[in-house]
Amino acid sequence: MNSAQVDAYLRRLGVARPRRATGGALCELHLRHLQTVPFENLSVHLGEEIVLEEKRLLDKVTAARRGGFCYELNGAFGALLAALGYEVELLAGRVYGEEGRLGIPYDHLALRVGTADGETWLADVGFGAHSHHPLAYAERGEQADPGGVFRVAEAGPDAAGARGGGEAAGAGDLDVLRDGRPQYRLETRPRVLADFAAGAWWHSTSPLSHFMRSLVCSRVTEDGGRITLSGRTLTTTGADGARGTRELDTDEEVLAVYRERFGIELSRVPTVRRRNPS
Repeated sequence: MNSAQVDAYLRRLGVARPRRATGGALCELHLRHLQTVPFENLSVHLGEEIVLEEKRLLDKVTAARRGGFCYELNGAFGALLAALGYEVELLAGRVYGEEGRLGIPYDHLALRVGTADGETWLADVGFGAHSHHPLAYAERGEQADPGGVFRVAEAGPDAAGARGGGEAAGAGDLDVLRDGRPQYRLETRPRVLADFAAGAWWHSTSPLSHFMRSLVCSRVTEDGGRITLSGRTLTTTGADGARGTRELDTDEEVLAVYRERFGIELSRVPTVRRRNPS
């Protein structure tokens, strides 16, 4: 990233350039990313190609003022952090599904981030409803966060099998848990962005992918709650857990919510592309 790209990204987040690559600055960047850059899969249903190249990701987040899913959001955020002086490594994860089953290889992308003050964090702005702040990478106890109580745990040989339907963990694998439930399993070997191309392709084309079966656009709100537009259903959740939903009747209402609540300008309302499993 060049200096102009960094400045454009920081303007999107609404934050000043940090003086040093500290843990405190990382926490602010992480939260502001969740508040301003939506987790969304609109490209899948608008017929837009998802390309895991740094410039394409940066252009989508800054120039187009869009969001994306994990590969795009954490890919772009990782590039920003590296340009700001953080040590960034991409980690591959597999998301826990029904009955403790793990998803495909390269199912998820998260970031291991080293700071100028010697700390190591697990940053993830691409998992939807997750931690608002980075998690201490080496901490194995509970970590309280506005998004829940999280824990980074060693994934033992029978960690998944004990939950039913899982797979034995690889050496050094980590499980990330939220409120006692496993969210995803991370490999600790660093990867490069191109390694995730097959995962991005599968999630954006396979009828077995949940991204192909539904529409989502979601972000953390300034009060610590969450707002989500799923198709025509608008859901708001307060920081206290109070939840409200309403159905949007017209295309104009849908486009207005994308524009006013998520900062996304669309020329047409995306609809789920129907495909039958082969």
